[in-house]
Amino acid sequence: MWRARASTRRPRPWGPRRCGVSAGRRPRSATPDLVAAIRRVLSETPFHGEGYRKVRARLAHRGVAASGKRVLRLMRQQQLLAPRRLGPPNGDPAHAGTIITTRPNEMWGTDATRFYTEQDGWCWFFGAIDHYSDDLVGWHVVKLGDRWAALEPIRQGVRQACGGFGKDVARGLRLRGDWGPQYIADAWINEVKWLGITISPSYVGEPECNGVAERFMRTLKEQCLYLHRFETLAEAQRIIGEFIARYNAEWLIERLGHQTPSSARAAALAA
Repeated sequence: MWRARASTRRPRPWGPRRCGVSAGRRPRSATPDLVAAIRRVLSETPFHGEGYRKVRARLAHRGVAASGKRVLRLMRQQQLLAPRRLGPPNGDPAHAGTIITTRPNEMWGTDATRFYTEQDGWCWFFGAIDHYSDDLVGWHVVKLGDRWAALEPIRQGVRQACGGFGKDVARGLRLRGDWGPQYIADAWINEVKWLGITISPSYVGEPECNGVAERFMRTLKEQCLYLHRFETLAEAQRIIGEFIARYNAEWLIERLGHQTPSSARAAALAA
């Protein structure tokens, strides 16, 4: 004989549940309103191809409550998701260690890339980025990408972070770089050591070891370099500078609770 459980016949002590409202939580946004809010976020963000996690974070910054799964579902239904990057599967990394920083100015990463201008030909971008806050501490664009150009972002970052420039002023800071010719030149190595910085080179042929700087370079290309046709080096410097200002002020870092690089640095230094 079938017997109903007692729990199915007892009235709920908290009364009937309203549609769309969970106990102890704020009412969620109506679907049309949430879709409109998602579209506003996507139209107003200065960056391209942001996924549902960052969209949800930007909604939260505006006081709009929505779960990640719901934002993902609505963006998929409305065909608002960015195309996914498909690539070969990753094998076991040769370097299985993990670099963990707890504050700004413990470790920086530096790297370079080239871009093209119509009048000045191929030019170089050099940058230095903080491993904790992901903010760009220094950058330089130049026609000749030599060791002196590679030093400029480090000099900028040291002046800003250490309040000056001199022997051992940056002692305690580690600097991760690859084995490009600029970074193994005696002049580059000697000045970095003179500043008190410990050089932490990545493994040869393993760009993942310099992953923070490499990831920023990909962001720079996708969000800036690939979107513009530069006429001159001066024009490129202006446009890249505007992008870096937006990046530091508005780019969201998921591992830091979707803080921006500038806000993450300021909060950590104030703690």
